[in-house]
Amino acid sequence: MGAESSLIPRPQRFSLTRGKWDSMHDSELHKLYLGIVIFLVIATIIGAILQSRAKTDKAKATVANMNDRIKAWWVMVAVFATANLAGLTATTLLFCGLSFVAFKEFIKLTPGNDFRARRIAFYVLIPTQYLLVWLDWYGMFCLLIPVYAFLFIPTINALGGNPEGFLERTAKLQWGLMISVYCVSHAPALLTLQIPGYEGENAKLLLYLLMVVQLSDVLQYVWGKTTGKRAIAPTISPNKTVEGFLGGVASATVVGALLWWATPFTVFQSWLMALGIALAGFAGGLTMSAIKRDKGVKDFGTLIEGHGGVLDRIDSVCFSAPLFFHVVRYFFTP
Repeated sequence: MGAESSLIPRPQRFSLTRGKWDSMHDSELHKLYLGIVIFLVIATIIGAILQSRAKTDKAKATVANMNDRIKAWWVMVAVFATANLAGLTATTLLFCGLSFVAFKEFIKLTPGNDFRARRIAFYVLIPTQYLLVWLDWYGMFCLLIPVYAFLFIPTINALGGNPEGFLERTAKLQWGLMISVYCVSHAPALLTLQIPGYEGENAKLLLYLLMVVQLSDVLQYVWGKTTGKRAIAPTISPNKTVEGFLGGVASATVVGALLWWATPFTVFQSWLMALGIALAGFAGGLTMSAIKRDKGVKDFGTLIEGHGGVLDRIDSVCFSAPLFFHVVRYFFTP
């Protein structure tokens, strides 16, 4: 019986520093980061020019918000680049921290008295999920939350003896774990994939995912502001328009195709991957907007100036990361 079909799948062999030195000496990865830095420098210069030319209070407020976002992007890129270049351990720890904060933001919107289950989720399930990613224990990493936690959380809540709102409380907690922990953990898991001919280069694969999904978000916003007329879901996200969606997804897909040289894909495969990432990212952003509207809030948090909370920033990653990971694993690994 194979490892994947056994009751408790065995972890693959792993290395504490896997990907570290290859990432540090990967010239293609450095080119990608150089391109990001150049983009941010240009954006910073444009922001400074617009700020000096803004006359009305509305224009000043709009430009100030844009500049706050650009400053936040500098910090986020610096933090991610440091972890990404350092390898699997640092990247896993970074995303574990992001999941911890994102789950906390989600829980704040869904108050309840199931404190025991929540403490277990925070201090047991989150670190265990990322430990399994770090160990490259694929079978358990994929099963821990959607199977074992799915069964364990309602049992803990039932033992608490409070039937009031039981189904709603349990469902919210399970959904929070799925979206902010399970789905997000697929991003660092990309570093564990064994792709023939691409050994030691997986840091670029993770950067490719984040570049495409974040560019899609930004470009949908830009296209929407410049050409948008018809809202896709006006009661959920009034700023998302048909024109913005089509323009942003198409632009991000083209960029993804142009970045084929940094991936194990052909140009056409890279185009298809980017299209899937952009579409999944849009679905994630729209879904998380629906949750915020349901709770009557604009953002999940205020940690990132100009962006809201961590969950606001990674909402599109929540949907795109698992899709991208499993497609790559299915089609590009032995």
